[in-house]
Amino acid sequence: MRILGIDPALNTTGYGVIDARQNKLSLIEAGIISTSAKRPLSERLNKIHRCLIKLIADTAPEVIVLEKIYSHYRHPATSYLLGHARGVICLAVENKGLPLAEYAATRVKKAIVGRGLASKLQVQKMVASILSLNILPKYTDVSDALALAIAHSYIARVKK
Repeated sequence: MRILGIDPALNTTGYGVIDARQNKLSLIEAGIISTSAKRPLSERLNKIHRCLIKLIADTAPEVIVLEKIYSHYRHPATSYLLGHARGVICLAVENKGLPLAEYAATRVKKAIVGRGLASKLQVQKMVASILSLNILPKYTDVSDALALAIAHSYIARVKK
């Protein structure tokens, strides 16, 4: 199964594509989609949508995994902006007719590290270990996206 994990955000959306075959995970591609806060919101959302459509066409995932929104009471505007990015991502997934799975960050951390409250660094190190990467991903957005894809491969295997 080819899985595309996406850590949505308006400034830096992380993505990671893995192949999960015969209980072996391998990295296909990973990176970020970045937008400038100086540009209008509609332009930024359009860029995320266009880049994601191209990424889906280039990597041919069988399922897309997205992080659920976590809304902190001190920063409600953050979840509002994040919702915009998630919306265009969901639209791209639907337009391509692909299944979409969503997980809370704590569930992903529990599946990857064994602790739902694991740190970003612990997640990065575990992702690098699981995928046999020599260096940690540069952006935590990328390691979070890869963690989503890895967690889905584990969870989907258990559900069978």
